[in-house]
Amino acid sequence: MKLKKSRRKPGAPAPVLDAKTLLKLLRESKRPLAAEDLLPVFGLHRRKRGEVDELLQELVAQGKLIKLGRAYAPLERVNLITGRVQVQRSGVAFLIPDDPRRKDVFLGQDTGGAWHGDRVAVAITRESTTRNHEGRVARIIERGRELLPVRIMRPAGPGSFLCRPCDPRLDFAVLSHDTDPALGLAKGDIALAAPGERVDAAVWEGEILSRLGPEDEAGVQEALVKANHGVPTRFPDDALAEAARLPAAPAEADFTGREDLRALPFVTIDGETARDFDDAVFVEKTRNGCALWVAIADVAHYVPLGSALDREAFERGNSYYFPASVEPMFPKALSNGLCSLNPRVPRLAVAVRLEMTADGRRGEPRVMNAVIRSHARLTYDRARDVCVDKKPAARAELAAEAGDAVVAMLDLAEGLARKMRQRRLERGSLDFDLPEGEVRFDAEGRPVAIEPREAPFAHQLIEEFMIAANEAVSEFLQAHALPCLYRVHAEPDREKLKTLYELLARLDGEAAPKRARAGRFSDDDFTPEGLGRLLASVAGTEREFLVHRMVLRSMKQARYQPENEGHFGLASESYAHFTSPIRRYADLVVHRLVKRALGDQNMPVPGFKKLAEIGQQLSARERVAQEAERECQKRYACLVLRDQVGREFDGVVSALMDYGFWVELPQVLAEGFIRLSTMLDDYYGYIKEREMLLGSRTGRVIRVGQGLRVRLIGAHLDRLEIDLELAEAGAETGVGAGARTSRSPRPGGRQGRAARERNDGGRAPRGGNSGRKRRSAAKKGGRSGNGNGSGRGGPGGKSGGKRKG
Repeated sequence: MKLKKSRRKPGAPAPVLDAKTLLKLLRESKRPLAAEDLLPVFGLHRRKRGEVDELLQELVAQGKLIKLGRAYAPLERVNLITGRVQVQRSGVAFLIPDDPRRKDVFLGQDTGGAWHGDRVAVAITRESTTRNHEGRVARIIERGRELLPVRIMRPAGPGSFLCRPCDPRLDFAVLSHDTDPALGLAKGDIALAAPGERVDAAVWEGEILSRLGPEDEAGVQEALVKANHGVPTRFPDDALAEAARLPAAPAEADFTGREDLRALPFVTIDGETARDFDDAVFVEKTRNGCALWVAIADVAHYVPLGSALDREAFERGNSYYFPASVEPMFPKALSNGLCSLNPRVPRLAVAVRLEMTADGRRGEPRVMNAVIRSHARLTYDRARDVCVDKKPAARAELAAEAGDAVVAMLDLAEGLARKMRQRRLERGSLDFDLPEGEVRFDAEGRPVAIEPREAPFAHQLIEEFMIAANEAVSEFLQAHALPCLYRVHAEPDREKLKTLYELLARLDGEAAPKRARAGRFSDDDFTPEGLGRLLASVAGTEREFLVHRMVLRSMKQARYQPENEGHFGLASESYAHFTSPIRRYADLVVHRLVKRALGDQNMPVPGFKKLAEIGQQLSARERVAQEAERECQKRYACLVLRDQVGREFDGVVSALMDYGFWVELPQVLAEGFIRLSTMLDDYYGYIKEREMLLGSRTGRVIRVGQGLRVRLIGAHLDRLEIDLELAEAGAETGVGAGARTSRSPRPGGRQGRAARERNDGGRAPRGGNSGRKRRSAAKKGGRSGNGNGSGRGGPGGKSGGKRKG
């Protein structure tokens, strides 16, 4: 092999053997190359082949090369696409490409041994201009999970057990041998198994490593969800050691060079169970209106780039919140202690001061390193009592605790937030006001109910302030000619919106919502303002539920990237996540760039390519958090409902298929399915063009948004499904028609998911017991969500236990 040797000048040194050079050489080669072909290129003896093989295998594991027999080739040279396998609940699979610009690839039910979540290389077998390309799995690059939560089905001989994966999308059995009898496994227990070799199409070998416990325990369900999605549950020793070396509180020397804002009556407003307070607010009157101050925990001061804490936070991407537990991005010494803006103690912060006009317009920001002291820790309910409902007892109690100035400030903040919200809606920002589901536990920790919980205006107040701060910081970095990790939310799928307009025209004729230009579609129909007009035109009508659902389904996934493409859901031209650095790594990236703009030359500025890689990692981890939260919600719904077979509910039809339909249950924030095979009064056919099921004998119509009385006939943890039937033939209810149907999604179903994913409020989400959903429509995002809104939150907005977009 003289390909490269012939190109070197006589006497020129051989290239250095490293992954970058190796990949470059293979990309320039006109054919796949084997390890022995590469040795002379690098001037290496055959004894060094092991080093070449190791680098080649690393590049294969990274998805940059594929092995073809003895040789290796770059994936792009063999027309393969890499990505993750996503299995739908119907059993069909898609490839979600690593490149976000590519459409999903349809794989069907044959995944070539790949599981849901595996990273694979796919060869395109059929291209299409109107539908998804079709493909087949050419290679499994990386398993999506090293451990499988499994359910013990039965003993299979001495020390052996036959198990099934707890993830219903993994349709095979696991056979374990030589299991440690000290584990005390019994039928129905949940255990963790390390998968081994494939025995046949339906059976894999595995080694049971530990027992989680009985299936019906809440802690066991959350543990298996974390294992299913690779949610980290332990911090590495070096990260814990770094956290232990940090002080318990900031020292006076840390205040040097910072603006001292400790006298200003900042307050934090969060959920009842929140412990990590990364934002505080203060509002004061000015000559032309008022000034809004938003102070955010200065995590970057304590977590240097490249440190053990930083590396672990980057791998986690964000905190993970569940009804009974949380897996934070940083150890609690930071997240609940040194960095948290706890009341009545000094804390380091990065503060933003915004001049606000009397009608809620935002002026130029002033950004600064600061030291603050929160004067009060308020819950949403307490803030509501003080500044919204203005209950005398609540106001007197807060005045005695924190002073009259805090009560007066909250009144001013409430008025400002309402004006800001009105201005945001006027510019076209989409709001899907979704209920929050709170899991209620009994004294033994068993889940007994999932209850809707409306978020008070105090939650919206914080969202408005966080959105404003996020926009201001994004523009601040642009003004200083610095890069930014933007929170981008692309415009929705136009074809899906066209289908919605055409469906409404078929259903309602002249009464249907009008397009911006008569007789044809135009760009104006697909702007935030255009969608706002559409939603307003059906508000309070029987079409509201249908329109909200189909608009949500058209929304795309919000993501992090260095190119600013705007945020459609918030109708924002420039948006970044800044307000939740304790819970979102993206915010920490932005904080470091802000510090560089403020003059800290020690803060490195990542290049465009590096920011793009960071954005891909964080977007992927955000999706992991969302999927884990959804699965946990489904499991809690099944746990709560499985002892209530026979109970009747008022439901709302949420989606149709040719074999049945889904029904949302607003009372318990769950979703169930009614199979047409259980409806014996008629034969029903699905008419897709009109989005309805039609009885051939009775002419009975079932549409999305229609209210029905249904009966629970089963809740299955193994399938994560809830089975329903009509309580009686023809039994319809007033639920869904003309009601605020947008407020009744289920916790685990498609629409609850779509709403959570598309919301992108200002605050990252916090979990806790509430499991709140983001409120500003944005992603498929929010405290991190499909289109994260404000800047607070876990992977979304300040929702649930604690999410601030």
